[in-house]
Amino acid sequence: MSTIFGTSTSAFFERSLSNLSALRSKAEETQAEMSSGQRLQRSSDDPVAASRLRQLARAEAFDNIDTAATNRATSDLTLADDALTQFASLVTRLKELATQAASTTYNDSQRQGIGEEMAQVRDNLVSLANSRDSAGNALFGGESAGDAYTLDASGNATYGGTAQAGSISLGGNQVVSRSLTGPEFLQFQSGGASVDLLAMAKDLADTLQSGTGGAAAANAALATLDDSLNAITTAQTVVGSRLNWIDLNTERRTSLSELRLTEQTEVGGADLTESIATLQNTMLVLEASQASFSKLANLSLFSVLR
Repeated sequence: MSTIFGTSTSAFFERSLSNLSALRSKAEETQAEMSSGQRLQRSSDDPVAASRLRQLARAEAFDNIDTAATNRATSDLTLADDALTQFASLVTRLKELATQAASTTYNDSQRQGIGEEMAQVRDNLVSLANSRDSAGNALFGGESAGDAYTLDASGNATYGGTAQAGSISLGGNQVVSRSLTGPEFLQFQSGGASVDLLAMAKDLADTLQSGTGGAAAANAALATLDDSLNAITTAQTVVGSRLNWIDLNTERRTSLSELRLTEQTEVGGADLTESIATLQNTMLVLEASQASFSKLANLSLFSVLR
C-alpha cells in the first residue's frame, strides 16, 4: 500500500509542477508578445502565418533595395537637371557675346576680347560636360567611368562615353535612365546640319580671337545658339519627365509598403488589450494554482501518506 501512496503522491507533485510550469511559460510568452508586439514567437505557433510573414519580410527587403536604387536615380537626374540649367546659362552668355561681336559698333580688337571670353565660356562647357554623378562616374558619359569628353592637343573635344546612359531599376519591372549622354543635347540639328556645341563654340572663339571675319561668323552663330538652347530645353523636359516617373513609382512603392505593414500587423501582430487580459488571467490562475498546491502539499493526510 505504501508503494501506491508514494506513487500517487509523486504523480500529484509531477502533475502540479507540470501545470505550474505550463502557466509560467504561457505568462512569459504573453509578456514577450507585449514586448515585441508580435503574437508569433516561433514558426510552430502558426506555420501558415509565419510563412506569410517571411514572404512579407522578403518583399520589404527587396523594397529597401529598390528604394536605394531610386534614391540614386533621383540624385543623378537632379544633378543632370542642375547641370542643364548651367548649360543653358552658358549658352545664353555665348549668345550675348555673339550678339555683341556681330554688331558693327565693335572693331576687330574688341572682338578679340569677346573671343577670349567665349573661349573661357567654352572651357566651362567642357568642364560641365565632364560633371560627375553621385557615384563619382561621368554624369553625361553613359556608363563610362572616365571623363565624358577629352581634349586633344588642339583643344578639340571628343566624346568618349557609351552610346546610352545607364538604367536603374525602380522595382516592379520599372526602369529609368539615370541621366543623358553628352551627344543627346550637345549635338543637335541646326539649318539642316548636325552641330556640336563644343566644336561650334571653339570655332567661333578662335575666329573672333584671330581678328578676321568675326562679325559675320558671330552673326551666323546666333541662330545656331538658339537651336542649342532648344536642345538643352528639350533635354531638361526629358529629365523632368523621368523625375516625375520616379515620384509616381515612389508613391506606388510607399502604398505597397503600407499595405504590407498592415498585413504584417494583422497576420502576426499582437493585440495589446487581449495580451494584457490574457496575462492577467494567466497570472491569476498561476497564483491560485500555486496557493492551492502549497495548501494541498501541507495537508496532514499527505504527510501521513509520505
